[in-house]
Amino acid sequence: MEEFNDTINLGEEAVKVLKTIYDPEIPVDIYELGLIYDVFVNETLDVKILMTLTSPNCPVAETLPREVEDKIKKIDTVKSCEVEITFDPPWTKDLMSEEAKLELGML
Repeated sequence: MEEFNDTINLGEEAVKVLKTIYDPEIPVDIYELGLIYDVFVNETLDVKILMTLTSPNCPVAETLPREVEDKIKKIDTVKSCEVEITFDPPWTKDLMSEEAKLELGML
């Protein structure tokens, strides 16, 4: 049961870290922006992040996934981290949290 708690705790910690990473063009973190589709943590504490970008031509397409990977790897218990970019489904403003929409004056 302890392994299960470790994976849950690491998943929660990963989300906290993701909330510190901002899209440079939008003053909202990538988690609230809806760019993170899923955070997977296995029993050996490997982390895989499935994320998207606001568009395939996003100016941070090279740097943002690397920043995500680097920051997740800094969590003490993480064994490895892989970031996978997908555009299926494509990102839309509907994926943004209420908090992000409020921050951007969309509510």
